[in-house]
Amino acid sequence: MDIPSRPWKKKSLPRRVLAIRLQAMGDMVITLPYLQHLRNSLPAGSRIDLLTREEVDAIPKSLKLFNKVYSIGGARNFKKQIFYTALLLPRLLWQRYEIVIDLQNNIISRTVRKTIMPKAWAEFDRFSPEAAGDRTRLTIDAVGLKQQSVANHDFAFKYQPHGIDVLKSNGWMPQDDLVLLNPAGAFETRNWPLENYVGLARLWLEHFPQTKFLIMGTKLIDDKAAFLKKELKEKLINLVNKTKPEEAFAIIQKTRFVLSEDSGLMHMAWVSGVPTLALFGSTKSYMARPLGEHTSLLDSSDLECGNCMLETCKYGDTHCLTRYPPSFVFDKAMALLKSIPSFSKFE
Repeated sequence: MDIPSRPWKKKSLPRRVLAIRLQAMGDMVITLPYLQHLRNSLPAGSRIDLLTREEVDAIPKSLKLFNKVYSIGGARNFKKQIFYTALLLPRLLWQRYEIVIDLQNNIISRTVRKTIMPKAWAEFDRFSPEAAGDRTRLTIDAVGLKQQSVANHDFAFKYQPHGIDVLKSNGWMPQDDLVLLNPAGAFETRNWPLENYVGLARLWLEHFPQTKFLIMGTKLIDDKAAFLKKELKEKLINLVNKTKPEEAFAIIQKTRFVLSEDSGLMHMAWVSGVPTLALFGSTKSYMARPLGEHTSLLDSSDLECGNCMLETCKYGDTHCLTRYPPSFVFDKAMALLKSIPSFSKFE
């Protein structure tokens, strides 16, 4: 992959780095484990700052990873984003960043990089068929520092997010194994049937009765949460519309396993190092898949109609996901967990 860049030439490591990521929450969190590794690779006292949008700044602001998080207002209005960026430019110039890692590569991020004139920089490849995590890693590597990037999943919070208290107040005890069910794919072609989630949960409880299941997210999945709560009763903790993004991220650190459709919570899980089995229907999985030995994926790439990106199945049955019964997904989950030594209790 040929990444536009100007590599770092000095023998000493840089002390002031600006990373830029302006996209959606899931895209934002994908950058975090690679930037955490960079943070750990730089000398003590080095500065890593982040430029992002207000809509997605909650999680990075909660982490010790960044010295400063700059946020652009304007929601999704491009003209307003340009306006707020212009207001920030003098502050960014004052920091005299030596490196800019542009993990967005759009008009705004390129304008910022060219204005502050760092000694070294690299730009994210937006169109490569590689997974977003790999493209993030390769962008950081293209800056030309000594260590090659890897994902570091150990995050430290600046404060204890209130989400853990919310989790406990809704029935979770520390001795319970917490399993997140996330039926939050944006379209019906990305949804595993809710009845299958129930079937998997009941099969899981036969083997691991100490489990509490969890569902989180926005009010868009209220009805799905209500259905699962009706079926699983006290075995399901329903936190839909009860957590802020940084609280959800903190709660995910407590989970033992995550079963998720393609959504932001899926990315929060795998970047946290939590064993994650992703269910991808119409999504182009080669670009959005979770990475690492602690993840597994069921997708549509083996089908003639796979990776279609359609919102409605042209055959009317979303075969790419309905073909997987709960028993098959359970076995897939067990195989993943048994491959991770620290999760041997599920053997």
